[in-house]
Amino acid sequence: MTVEAERSSSRFESWRSATLAPFEHRTFALFWWASLASSFGSMIQTVGASWLMATIAPSADQVALVQTANALPFFFLSLVAGALADTRDRRSIMLVGQMLSLLASAALAIVMLAGGITPSTLLGLTFLIGCGGAVFAPAWQASIGDQVPRTQIAPAVMANAVGFNLARSIGPAIGGVIVAAAGAAAAFIVNAVSYLGIIATLAWWRPARVRSELPPEPLATAIAAGVRYVSLSPHLLAILLRCVLYTIPIAAVMALMPIVARDLLGGGAATYGILLGGFGVGAMLGALSSATLRGRVSSDALQRILSALACVAMVVIGQSRWSALTFIAHVLAGAVWTQGFANFNIAVQLSSPRWVTGRMLATYQTIAFASIALGSWWWGQFASVAGVRESLTVAGVASLLSLLVARWLPIDVERLGSLDPRVRTGRAPPSVHIHPASGPIVVVIEYRVLPEHAVEFVAVINEVGRIRRRDGARAWSISQDIDTPEHWVERFESPTWVDHLRWRSRPTVSDQVVRERLDSLIVDQQASVRRLVVRPPGAQPLGAPPETQHEIGRTDRGAHGDW
Repeated sequence: MTVEAERSSSRFESWRSATLAPFEHRTFALFWWASLASSFGSMIQTVGASWLMATIAPSADQVALVQTANALPFFFLSLVAGALADTRDRRSIMLVGQMLSLLASAALAIVMLAGGITPSTLLGLTFLIGCGGAVFAPAWQASIGDQVPRTQIAPAVMANAVGFNLARSIGPAIGGVIVAAAGAAAAFIVNAVSYLGIIATLAWWRPARVRSELPPEPLATAIAAGVRYVSLSPHLLAILLRCVLYTIPIAAVMALMPIVARDLLGGGAATYGILLGGFGVGAMLGALSSATLRGRVSSDALQRILSALACVAMVVIGQSRWSALTFIAHVLAGAVWTQGFANFNIAVQLSSPRWVTGRMLATYQTIAFASIALGSWWWGQFASVAGVRESLTVAGVASLLSLLVARWLPIDVERLGSLDPRVRTGRAPPSVHIHPASGPIVVVIEYRVLPEHAVEFVAVINEVGRIRRRDGARAWSISQDIDTPEHWVERFESPTWVDHLRWRSRPTVSDQVVRERLDSLIVDQQASVRRLVVRPPGAQPLGAPPETQHEIGRTDRGAHGDW
C-alpha cells in the first residue's frame, strides 16, 4: 500500500470512528432507528401539508404559514419544556410530546378523509403537531448526555442529523408519490404511524436517575433560572444572536420551496418532492462531513463559511432559470442548513452545565424556531409583494449580515470538563435547624484588599458577581468601607434555604479560575463569611428561647474558594 493510500485509509478510519462511535451504545442506536422512522413520517407530513395548502389557498403567504405554524410552538413551549426536562423525568416528557403529535396527526387525517379540511384547520392541527415536537425536543436533546459519554455528544448530535436528513433526502420524494397517488390524507396517516416506534422505545428505556437531595425547582422558578443563566452568559448570548442572524434569511428556502416548484419551475407535487429531496441529500452530506470540518476549523470559522455559502445558495435559487441548477442550489442549501443548526446546537450543549442543559437547549430552540417562523412569514409577505425571485435574492444578501458581526459575536465552545460541577470544600452545617422554606438567606463576605490591588479587585469581584447571579444569587452588591478603604463587603441573597443549597451546587470547574484570581488579591487569601437568615417581625428566632428576639448569624473563617 502506498503512503498516500495509507493516509487515505487512516483518514477514513478516523472519520468512521468519530462518526459511528455513538452507535456502540445500545440505547442511542435504538433511539436513532426509531427517530429515523419518525423523521420519515414528518417529511411525508410536510409534503402533504405544504402541497395541500398550495392547492386550497395558493397564495405565497398562505403556503409559507404552514412552516410558521410548525415552528411557532417551539417559540411558545420550548422554555417550559426545557425547564421540565431539567427538573422532571425526561422520559415521561418525551412520551407526552410524542403522543400529542400522534393524536394531532391522526386527527388531521380524519378531518381530511371527512372532507372538512380548510386552511385554518390545516394550520391549527399542524400547530398541534408542532406542539408535540416542542414538548419532546428539549428533553430529547438533553437526554443525549444520558445515552452517550460527554465526549461523544458532538458526534451523537451529528449522527441524529444524519438520520433526520437521510429521511429528508428520501422522505419528500416518497411523500410526493404518496400525495400524488393517494392524496394528503395518506401522508398524514403514515406520519401518525411513524410515531409508534419511538413511543415503544421510550416505553422500553429505563435511564439511570441521579437522586438529588434537593426537591425539584418549581416550574416558574426553573424557567426564571434558565432565563437568568443565559442572560448572564455572554458566550451563550453571542451564539444565540448569531443564530438569529443566520436563521431569518435562510428560512426563505424552506418557506418558499413549494412556490419555487410551482411558479419558477412550473412543476407539481413531484417537483416539490424532488427539490425537498435534494435539500435532504445536501443536509445529509453536510452532516456526514461535519466530523471532518469540525476537526479542521473552529465553530466560529465554520459558521462564517456557512453564512457565505447560504448567500450563494439562495441567490442561485432565486435567479436560476434551469431546473438542474435549482436542484443543485437546494443541495447546497440543505448542507449549510444542517451544518449551521448543528453547529449552534453543539455549541450550546457543550457550553451548558448539566443542571441547566435542557433549558439552554430550549432557549436555543425557542430563538431558532421563532426566527424560522418570523423569517418564513416575512419572506412569504415579501414574495407576495415583490416576487419570489426578488425575495430569495434579498434573503441571500441578508445572510451576509452574520459575517459582519462575527468579530463582536464569536461562537466559542467551552473546553471538555470545564463545565463539570466544582467540588467544594466542606462547609460546616448550620448550628440550628433551618426549614427548607426559611429565608431569605443572606451571605456577607468581608475582604481586605491592599490599595495597589483595588482596581483589579473591582474587575474580578464584578465577574464573580456575574457568576453568582447567573447561578441564582439575588440582590448582589459589593461595597467599600469609607473609613477603612482596605475593607470591602460583598452581599447577596437566596430566597430560601433550599435555594441557597441549589446555588452552592451550581458553580463549575471553569468558575474556579475566577475565584483563584480573587484569592490572589485578598490579604492572606482569607475572607470572613457570614450566613444569616432574615427574621421578619413576628418570626421565631432560630435556636433561641421564645422570649429572646435577635437576628441569628454564623461567622466562619475559611478560604474564599469555598464561595
